[in-house]
Amino acid sequence: MSLQAFFVAVFGLAAIGFGVAVFRTASMVRSALALLFSQAAIGCMFLAMQSEFLGVLQIMMMATEMSIMAIFMVMFMMDPGGLGGMDMSHQKRFSIGAGVIAAGAAFAVALMSDWGPVTAEAPDAAMQTRELGIEMLGRSMLIFETAAVTILTAMIAATAVAIPVREPARNDDKNENDKEASR
Repeated sequence: MSLQAFFVAVFGLAAIGFGVAVFRTASMVRSALALLFSQAAIGCMFLAMQSEFLGVLQIMMMATEMSIMAIFMVMFMMDPGGLGGMDMSHQKRFSIGAGVIAAGAAFAVALMSDWGPVTAEAPDAAMQTRELGIEMLGRSMLIFETAAVTILTAMIAATAVAIPVREPARNDDKNENDKEASR
């Protein structure tokens, strides 16, 4: 087993472990951190597979997403620290059944599909990045731009909702306050 396969396996198991921890913890903050670590482990898997651009992009996206999520948690949660107990699983029997069926289907597809021949030689990192950039700026550009505008709109809306509305002081109120203060 090569060193690369070892690290892919380690980061893959870490991603699965932290993914399970997302639903096993009773704290929103701990769940968010477990989700961050799970997705960062997937980014590290990309790095181990020598897809540097995708790995760094995955890690950067998760850091940004967690920052946005932290803003929403502080604004809208009754317990922003997330240290109060809560049940993170809903419809337990149905979700366990759905998870087992989905995992079985995923394993069946992975094992029974004809994946074709393994590439003897992959393009170098610069060529992979160039081809990915062409793909993203080609047919996928509208999707990325729409997602960016949607996220920006959500951030602006969340900030607008969080800012308390203050009424400006009228001159009559200022004059009355000055008179009371001088007495």
